[in-house]
Amino acid sequence: MDKVDEDMSDTKDHFDAKRPDPCRDNDEEIVESDIELDATDVVEPDNDPPQKMGNPSVEVTEEMQDAAQIEKSKALDAISEGKLDEAIDHITEAIMLNPTSAILKATRASVFVKLNKPNAAIRDANAALEINPDSAKGYKIRGMAKAMLGHWEEAASDLNVASKLDYDGEIGLVLKKVEPNVRKIEEHRRKYERLHKEREIKSAERERKRQAEARERDALSALKDGEVIGIHSAKELETKLNAASRTLRLAILYFTTKWCGACRVISPLYTSLAGKYPKAVFLKVDIDEARDVAADWNIGSVPAFFFVRNGKEVDKMVGADKTALEGKIAQHAGST
Repeated sequence: MDKVDEDMSDTKDHFDAKRPDPCRDNDEEIVESDIELDATDVVEPDNDPPQKMGNPSVEVTEEMQDAAQIEKSKALDAISEGKLDEAIDHITEAIMLNPTSAILKATRASVFVKLNKPNAAIRDANAALEINPDSAKGYKIRGMAKAMLGHWEEAASDLNVASKLDYDGEIGLVLKKVEPNVRKIEEHRRKYERLHKEREIKSAERERKRQAEARERDALSALKDGEVIGIHSAKELETKLNAASRTLRLAILYFTTKWCGACRVISPLYTSLAGKYPKAVFLKVDIDEARDVAADWNIGSVPAFFFVRNGKEVDKMVGADKTALEGKIAQHAGST
């Protein structure tokens, strides 16, 4: 560990409070909204203009490297004297001389952490990691800066990578403060996800119920309690029978024709029975007008009556026997 790392030991006290991140999605905001996290010494985000990074494509000569090293030494001296702003100036000059050095950018990041400027530190750490993806110091400083902002899970991720690359005691100290908050967030997220799933299930159940009620209303609107409904096509009959099934009603299908004398005798009774049994569905088909329906039901003579429940024929009667008709309707419609 170099000198600037040793000078950063006091930064371990800056990683305890959660601070909202406007970039996080709504679920994360909800998850963390009622968690009691360790909220000690988290700093306000810094909003300074981006620091100079130098031209990474420049060809760095040995003279430039030597000059950069001199500036770095001056920066370390300034840090030891507590002159952090002066240290930033010297390290920035070193970076401009050697912009391809990951260690210089990671070093400046560490000073920004000491200055309570985590966003600036993160920019430098990112730049260091672009140059050297295996920079333990880059991950370490970025993790510390993330913790200063209360980005606990991101901080833990970076610090764990840093500890695998090059563990030191300071990483362990920061993780001891970060990881309890991460565990609380994860536990609360699991709880939220369970509650969210339960809400989804309840919402889906309410929607199914709403749709079922809507279908029943639609079915009821297709029926006319206490009236005889004329059927003129197979499609219309299908609609009425489906409506009867959805509402758990008995449907009575009466086949007739205008030239049928027996039909003229029994039709008034059929109409009166519709009023007597309003929860049964009384349908009437003129076989000359709806030949397709008559063909589907194999009508050979009229009057003919079919009793249908849940889409299935449960009984039938052919002829104009008033007593038999009323008896069958009473038998099958009594439970409607």
